[in-house]
Amino acid sequence: MAKKYEQFRCQPRLPKFAIPKRYDLKLIPDLIACKFSGTVEISIDIVADTKFIVLNAADLSVDSKSVRFQSKSESKGLEPLQVEFFEDDEILVLEFGETLALGLAVLHLSFEGTLNDQMKGFYRSSYEHNGEKKNMAVTQFEPADARRCFPCWDEPACKATFKITLEVPSELVALSNMPVLDEKVEGNIKIVQYQESPIMSTYLVAAVVGLFDYVEDQTPDGIKVRVYCQVGKANQGKFALDVAVKTLGLYKDYFETPYSLPKLDMIAIPDFAAGAMENYGLVTYRETALLYDEKHSAAANKQRVATVVAHELAHQWFGNLVTMEWWTHLWLNEGFATWVSYLAADGLFPEWKIWTQFLDESTEGLRLDGLSESHPIEVEINHAGEIDEIFDAISYRKGASVIRMLQSYLGATVFQRALAKYIKKHAGSNAKTEDLWAALEEESGEPVNKLMNSWTKQKGYPVVSVKLKDNKLEFEQVQFLSSGCEAEGQWVVPITLCCGSYEARKSFLLEKKSQTVDESSSSWIKVNVDRAGFYRVKYDEQLSAKLRSAIESKKLSAMDRYGILDDSFALSMAGQLPLSSLLTLMGAYREEPDYTVLSNLISVSSKVARIVADADNTLLDNIKMFFINLFQYSAERIGFDCKEGESHLDALLRGELFATLAVFGHEETLIEANKRFQAFLEDRNTHLLPPDIRRAVYVAVMKKVTSTDRSGLDSLLKVYRETDLSQEKTRILGALGSCSDPDIILEVLNFLLTREVRSQDVVFGLGVSREGREVAWNWFKENWEHISSTWGRGFLITRFVSALVSPFSSIEKAEEVQAFFVTRGKPSIMRTLKQSLERVHINAKWLDTIRNEKGLAECVQELAYRKY
Repeated sequence: MAKKYEQFRCQPRLPKFAIPKRYDLKLIPDLIACKFSGTVEISIDIVADTKFIVLNAADLSVDSKSVRFQSKSESKGLEPLQVEFFEDDEILVLEFGETLALGLAVLHLSFEGTLNDQMKGFYRSSYEHNGEKKNMAVTQFEPADARRCFPCWDEPACKATFKITLEVPSELVALSNMPVLDEKVEGNIKIVQYQESPIMSTYLVAAVVGLFDYVEDQTPDGIKVRVYCQVGKANQGKFALDVAVKTLGLYKDYFETPYSLPKLDMIAIPDFAAGAMENYGLVTYRETALLYDEKHSAAANKQRVATVVAHELAHQWFGNLVTMEWWTHLWLNEGFATWVSYLAADGLFPEWKIWTQFLDESTEGLRLDGLSESHPIEVEINHAGEIDEIFDAISYRKGASVIRMLQSYLGATVFQRALAKYIKKHAGSNAKTEDLWAALEEESGEPVNKLMNSWTKQKGYPVVSVKLKDNKLEFEQVQFLSSGCEAEGQWVVPITLCCGSYEARKSFLLEKKSQTVDESSSSWIKVNVDRAGFYRVKYDEQLSAKLRSAIESKKLSAMDRYGILDDSFALSMAGQLPLSSLLTLMGAYREEPDYTVLSNLISVSSKVARIVADADNTLLDNIKMFFINLFQYSAERIGFDCKEGESHLDALLRGELFATLAVFGHEETLIEANKRFQAFLEDRNTHLLPPDIRRAVYVAVMKKVTSTDRSGLDSLLKVYRETDLSQEKTRILGALGSCSDPDIILEVLNFLLTREVRSQDVVFGLGVSREGREVAWNWFKENWEHISSTWGRGFLITRFVSALVSPFSSIEKAEEVQAFFVTRGKPSIMRTLKQSLERVHINAKWLDTIRNEKGLAECVQELAYRKY
């Protein structure tokens, strides 16, 4: 290989000789042969002396005879001496015989590719129409897959305008980012030209071709909004349509900038790897994240549709209009859209108490960031293959949480004004994290850059210890790790506290390791009010006891009750709080009324039961009895049947509560669930099995399944095969692994790999019972080649690794996993693998702590038999 090309290889970014200004792109998909061809004319600006043009291309064959370079300043076009393709680097190098003239020019290329089945680039998805299987063509370009559809400068900062033409069978619907400009039918082919787009990044370009129905509405400003879906499902698009129209108005006011395109299409795609993708003007979704069926969707589905739509529409401003400069700043897109989607959902559905539910986002962020294998919010990206793995709980959930922390510190009004100015200033261009801090600093007069750098540029977060001594509160910060190990981090921590009432508040910045504050209160003291800060709090014995009685006497807000429980669970896992103290605290939540707090109590109890089963099986019956008793008050209040006019939150709770009681083996729940399931098998429209309790009932059915009595499994698979609602299919897949019989678990896992399960949905079936995890790991090893070749090119492969490795709790198992991956590791899973192995080590350490805890058995017995 010529030395001269080496300079372009193994580089994270393209050289800056040429800057794209406009793409004139024509694509011709062949949905039967699953191929496509195309031509692109790119208007470029040559800004430095060069004989080379280097751009991105992958999985394409470029016709080297078609490559032409025509400078605006010269009459004759140039053909390249050499067209070199470097597959590993995903670049195309064009070498010319002379130095290219500076200034504007046009580069012309023709190319061909495959409509792949990998759910990335320009790919195919399948659907049934009138009983016949058909293909549709779909694009998914984020983060770096536009290069799989056409040669381009595939980096977020290389913004250009796009003039797109699609040539497709005349009976099909063809959509792109912009409205149709012109359509010509020639026989059974139609050629659709779209209006030229505003300036945008390649990862936001989109095209979809297939058979669809739609529902339509418009905003008060006349923007046409449509929801497209498979033929026959149009009614299921109405809820998302209504949310979208209202959300566009809400964001227009909040960002003080109108939506920037003439139309907005949202479309449900049957095969889709992510949840949704914010392509400018043509947002693509999984069916489960866009469609809502009044009769068969649960309250949880409704909420998911609303928050996902709000998230993707936030991107139309934050991401599409103002775009991150490079993937290092991905969190700006994702953290921000996550935070602002809660703002929109709260505006539309205040009864959902969505800001309390937001605490689940921060907990997911805190869980991942409590690992030493975490990463900072801002990550250096050196290769396109590394980008997928940072679409994780740090970018989304920690990102959103630190934005909430900052908004709470600066105040909502200042925050909104600064954001609106930021959007206006950077509209149509790219921005870095520092640009956002500068806008907030200017508006607030606070040292935002200094405050936030400690949260975005280093990984992790602190646990703040609070002690009361001689009328003084002593605060100390130490980096928190779930492993209980020591670490070095230090933060600028916005401390807020309430003393005995929410009227008596204090706040200050903890910038050093420790600080003392005068406090004479004899009542309870709660630090990190409403858990607005991204940190954990550890109280001394005396303060903890007062908080426990404040919970029992209902003095604390739901957010604070949540924070105390969540921090105590994390401290117990890290060996800093005895399990008996955590269990005693959990007892204080017996009459908990709030959905989000109860939901966390449910998830904590499931994790505690699993680790106790590993540590000392003799304690398990009493632990289960304690948890069943703990949830009885709520179970009786809420009941199996939905009540007239009940809240959305009660509907959400019902499903989670009874699924957990089923897993704990609560006999009455299992009997009632199986009775209702039988009624459902006889009549699919029975009122006895509304959507909100279906998953719980399916879990209960699987708890009863064994190799000798498999009727429940067979019946569930029958329901799975009959339904065409994706939400129902994923509900069933999510319940199948609850069975305690390892032989059945193996059968379920093998079912996941059949053609009956779409490859995007397999991950829903990977959460198996404790009894099935060994079988699941062996199944994973045996099927590694197939799993790796099917999912290995996208981010879904990481879900296999985390789901099947993380639940273990022995050092031996961690070593076995590590040995397996020595020869099978690939860059796209390394971060996830290290994180999963660290979780196994944390579980093993926690297990030892529990085994050595004195008096635990007596405590558990006392709690199990306590009469309320």
